[in-house]
Amino acid sequence: MKIIILGAGQVGGSLAEHLASEANDITVVDTDAERLRNLGDRLDIRTVQGRASFPTVLRQAGADDADMLVAVTNSDETNMVACQVAHTLFHTPTKIARVREAAYLTRAGLFDNDAIPVDVLISPEQVVTHYIKRLIEIPGALQVIDFAGGKAQLVAVKAYYGGPLVGQQLRQLREHMPNVETRVAAIFRRDRPILPQGDTVIEADDEVFFIAAKANIRAVMSEMRRLDETYKRIVIAGGGQIGERLAEAIESRYQVKIIEMSPTRCRHLSDTLDSTVVLQGSASDRDLLMEENIADADIFLALTNDDEANIMSSLLAKRLGAKKVMTIINNPAYVDLIQGGDIDIAISPQLATIGTLLAHVRRGDIVSVHSLRRGAAEAIEAIAHGDSKSSKVIGKAIRDIGLPPGTTIGAIIRDEEVLIAHDDTVIAAGDHVILFLVDKKHIRDVEKLFHVGLSFF
Repeated sequence: MKIIILGAGQVGGSLAEHLASEANDITVVDTDAERLRNLGDRLDIRTVQGRASFPTVLRQAGADDADMLVAVTNSDETNMVACQVAHTLFHTPTKIARVREAAYLTRAGLFDNDAIPVDVLISPEQVVTHYIKRLIEIPGALQVIDFAGGKAQLVAVKAYYGGPLVGQQLRQLREHMPNVETRVAAIFRRDRPILPQGDTVIEADDEVFFIAAKANIRAVMSEMRRLDETYKRIVIAGGGQIGERLAEAIESRYQVKIIEMSPTRCRHLSDTLDSTVVLQGSASDRDLLMEENIADADIFLALTNDDEANIMSSLLAKRLGAKKVMTIINNPAYVDLIQGGDIDIAISPQLATIGTLLAHVRRGDIVSVHSLRRGAAEAIEAIAHGDSKSSKVIGKAIRDIGLPPGTTIGAIIRDEEVLIAHDDTVIAAGDHVILFLVDKKHIRDVEKLFHVGLSFF
């Protein structure tokens, strides 16, 4: 596939890295020559220096015969104009744009072929807000991923001493929970992935990824660790777009406070939100945190744009007694450094956005793609289309499907039913198939597996 990526920042660069490793024809456009040189030195891609929305620059990047344009520059306006130019002058089939400003996103009819021709809109703030909301709804989870509209969920938890399954083989999970269907999809031990087998023993401090029907998630979590109580009191540091959207989404169910430095922004939040308490001040102000009883907070969320401020306020809140701390980290290099110590969960907006982008870039019948453990592995939701003659998977038992190395099928969602995958499970047309890949270089093979051909004999 020939793809033009506009913007060589963290999202554009990471997307180029993912796609270049899968034998796509990638061209990256940016005004920053040094960024382009660094990308070009590392990856097998073309680079073009220039303004992303200029027709001459797009033509130089190969827009005449590009299959897809992905506009992820730092400017909403540049991204939108680039899509318009690509549509009008080059008839680019698929145009994806990152748009951050809520003033654009809330206007009905703005993004269609009769107005601004954007096929897929990506809003990092919406993606991250939804991601955090799921983590709040499942106390103790390190990562939560929805499949088939939330019918099944993949959840990551840290195994602790005292968990019923810790120190035992995975096959004993069925004995512990005979009425609950679940499957452990991946285990990360001391930062290395382990492909789970029946005789794999779960150790304390393992990060365990399991899939189950939404209704069974809490029961399976209880096998790995003592369950956390439902959260009630939540403190948000930073009243920007993510902080505001999150408070709006959860204030009806939780006691929410927002700490925001800007008096103007505080007035806006007070006018917009219903029951959230808005406090003007610094989240790194020890006296303010003490005064607001931070020790009673179930979660402290640091959601500003400043990584250092987020890290310092989170460490202070944890030191003062906040039970759990979640922190947005914009620099992906910091994420692995800080998660798991005093900071319980580090959230990377870039990685969350990349997952959303990849779902729209993949070939075949791929519905969604999610990075596990900050990119160490991937979970893919694919739909089986066709019939036994045109599909490589329909009508076959899982044991008979030639899955790429390091790939497993975790579950199948058939209509409203969640079926945990077994060797003799047969895939039917219309099934949503959940796969896990430890080695991302085999993603193309998975795409081909679900691609419908004229016939296979």
